[in-house]
Amino acid sequence: MILDLHTHSIKSDDGRAKVQNYCQWIRTRNVPIDGFVLTEHRQFDFESDYGELAERHDLVILKGSEVETEYGHVLVFGVTEPLYDAFDFTSIGLPLEAVIEHCDAHGALAVPCHPGRPRVGMSAHLAEHGVPEGVRIVEIYNGGSRGGEDAVAAKMAEELGYLGIGGSDSHIVSHIGRCATEFPDPVTTEAELVQALKAGRFEAIPRQH
Repeated sequence: MILDLHTHSIKSDDGRAKVQNYCQWIRTRNVPIDGFVLTEHRQFDFESDYGELAERHDLVILKGSEVETEYGHVLVFGVTEPLYDAFDFTSIGLPLEAVIEHCDAHGALAVPCHPGRPRVGMSAHLAEHGVPEGVRIVEIYNGGSRGGEDAVAAKMAEELGYLGIGGSDSHIVSHIGRCATEFPDPVTTEAELVQALKAGRFEAIPRQH
């Protein structure tokens, strides 16, 4: 099963894609993914129900979040209302280790994304802050990466013993599925996604288009 673990819709401040249009693009362009995770910036979308849309297009549509820490941006999978109440998702200066602790306490998972990117990537802050405790997985393939950013991410992951995921970081419809993550087992809920990631049963897929 192949999922794009990092996407943004018009719910994000800089997103320009409607979820319905993502679904249509995937099916009309035969994008080789089985679903995607909406990781909206500094929030979690409790309101939207994409069940009917997912069923109509035979796709898995899950939700997560992308928060901002002193180590850069971080994807959060497995968000629940108790976790959302545990820290301020809207803050742009969250302590990464505290985010990880809250996620661990609530059965969620924090994954630094585009860690090879200047300023908003984890590797740019290691010299100043040191290696954070609790990171297990980082995003090594990001569809919006430029130059050698993914190479920096992969090198950091190898040196620090992290596993790696892939996601498109799409903000427009045509970028969906650029990078993704393959799972040997079915993943149809946020809880199953967290379980598969924590078990290490996945493989990152590099940029496809």
